[in-house]
Amino acid sequence: MEMTSALAELVDDFQSLGDTDRTILLLELADELPELPAHLEAAAMEPVPECQSPIFLQVDASDPAAVRLYFSAPREAPTTRGFAAILHQGLDGASAEQIAAVPLDFVDDLRLDSVVSPLRLRGMTGMLTRIKRQVAQQTA
Repeated sequence: MEMTSALAELVDDFQSLGDTDRTILLLELADELPELPAHLEAAAMEPVPECQSPIFLQVDASDPAAVRLYFSAPREAPTTRGFAAILHQGLDGASAEQIAAVPLDFVDDLRLDSVVSPLRLRGMTGMLTRIKRQVAQQTA
């Protein structure tokens, strides 16, 4: 399994915790999701319909050596924001090649299935799928 070092570190953090602490870490990460830069509007970003909460993302792969990720997620949706924060912290600034190599099932390694419903976890996989697709389209 290939992950960026930042994403692997987050996976290790989640794996080392019990269910309650995994939930707390997810909520703490939700608070760390950066605000959307002023030059981006959520309306122009790609929605992620697999998420139960409204979330939008934008990928900038103009520099394939350092892909930038942007997310818009409401504060009232801390689980979704937490998922976005994991992907942001784990992949923002990574190369297009590194992002393409991340397996979609890395989400299972976070061991969140005991604290988050499968439907919600599908939302995180949906985010990663869209990120990978946008990267591939922009670097083709």
